[in-house]
Amino acid sequence: MHARVRTAVRRLTGFDLNPSDEVVRRYGAGLWVTDPVAERFVEEVYYGDIGPERGRMLLDHALIEGIDAVDDAPESMRALFAEFDALPSWADPELIEAGAAVWRRWGYDMGSIANAGTMDTYTEGWLATPLSLAGGYAGQGAMHRHLETSRWWLECARPGAALDRYSVARQITLKIRVMHVSVRRGVRQHPEWHREQWGEPISQSEMLLTLIAGSVAPGLGLWTVGYLTTSSEMVAALHFCRYLGYLLGVQCDDIYPRTIGDAVRILYHFDATRAYDGGNAARELVESFVPSFTPDPGSSQANRLRGLFHLQLQAGFTRLFMLPWNRRRYRIPGGWLGTAVLVARAPFIVAVELARHAAPAVDRRWQAGKMRRWERWIDWQSGAHIHEFRDLSAMRR
Repeated sequence: MHARVRTAVRRLTGFDLNPSDEVVRRYGAGLWVTDPVAERFVEEVYYGDIGPERGRMLLDHALIEGIDAVDDAPESMRALFAEFDALPSWADPELIEAGAAVWRRWGYDMGSIANAGTMDTYTEGWLATPLSLAGGYAGQGAMHRHLETSRWWLECARPGAALDRYSVARQITLKIRVMHVSVRRGVRQHPEWHREQWGEPISQSEMLLTLIAGSVAPGLGLWTVGYLTTSSEMVAALHFCRYLGYLLGVQCDDIYPRTIGDAVRILYHFDATRAYDGGNAARELVESFVPSFTPDPGSSQANRLRGLFHLQLQAGFTRLFMLPWNRRRYRIPGGWLGTAVLVARAPFIVAVELARHAAPAVDRRWQAGKMRRWERWIDWQSGAHIHEFRDLSAMRR
């Protein structure tokens, strides 16, 4: 099927969906590469003489006051912060901020389409197994981890936050990076992880896919529900995500897409090489996400209605943005009501998008309003839950 699609697209548009042989080779090699700088820090500090509790205290101290304020910081910690605090030579601050503005316009809907797209990738064991073993996106924990991820998205989207060394966004980002190391450690040692077949858990290539899932993939997909994101805005979002990836320890500059076409080629390559070996881990992750929006039986009537609305909306996103043949593999709420809402509101979004392209003042209000509503939903949905971003070294089974 993929060969027929590639041939048809090339005949109609002249665009070749296949990435170059070098990109394919580097993408495959990236499955075996992780984040050695952060791993040295975690190994020396969290699993060394200092220990996890003291290690977290040192990390918080350095994040709040800077690494120079930590007199007894070990060398691995100084190396981590030297990389984290440096602005890479390729980074364009104006383009990074333009990409953050794209996230602000997408708001809540970015998280919804990103989750639908991510659920579509859980057919693959190398993507589904770490999340299932760590438990963050499985079962009853699915909502809490989604809220933590949404909080990170929101904080990164704030004006200037990604480049502000002392922002909440930067603090959360490094904690997520450290958490990834702990998850890798636990998954790597687990009998359900097939290293010979899958490479390393949370590899460079896996993280590359997540960066595309936060830029070009939603940029193209959200056109169908009214968001008129231009090609230059998608390129800005790509650059923004590249910088966030740098902060998270992603080092795949040689194949990181610079254009929409490059990103589409990598997504096509991923889809063409699916193994469909996610098994029960995939089923658990996919089938638990939308139901995790079910309101608490003890909620007020207003909160129950609000919760059911968001459940239907998330189900609508999965209906629109999961590939139909993959979606049919799982038991997911139908989502017809949510789909109807997305279709019905699309003309309004188109109207605002046209206006914001014409008038900067409208754009500023659009961004501010989307951020305000996004944050209000996170706060409401979180309730008393505290977003801790702690390590997940202990596997759930």
